[in-house]
Amino acid sequence: MTERTLSIVKPDAVAKNAIGGVLSIFENGGLKVVATKMIRLTRPQAEGFYAVHKERPFFGDLCTFMTEGPVVVSVLEGEGAILKHRELLGATDPAKATDGTVRKLYGTNIERNAAHGSDGPDTAAFEIGYFFNALELQSR
Repeated sequence: MTERTLSIVKPDAVAKNAIGGVLSIFENGGLKVVATKMIRLTRPQAEGFYAVHKERPFFGDLCTFMTEGPVVVSVLEGEGAILKHRELLGATDPAKATDGTVRKLYGTNIERNAAHGSDGPDTAAFEIGYFFNALELQSR
């Protein structure tokens, strides 16, 4: 089934000038970029996006990290896009990620792991709508 997922190139990977490298892994993995833009999240925007983690001990540090520099948000489309994207991202901890995955190539540690991906259809719908309106989403 064709589906869409949200991808974020996090501030650490943007600072490493790895935007093209990250997106090329997704494209070479069979996903299509149907929307993309670079933004700098404010603290309230980061807190709203990660509200599901508000009670977790890492919430504050995560929001601080996500506001320290620009991010690139993209909508990716393809067959089984959510699972495929997560496979291409690799394990959350770059030390445990498979060779050739985004996090293995560009992540530093479990907190600075280069990229974010939606974990399911409901999350993807919320996350895509958080950053993009319908006019910004293109079919290819």
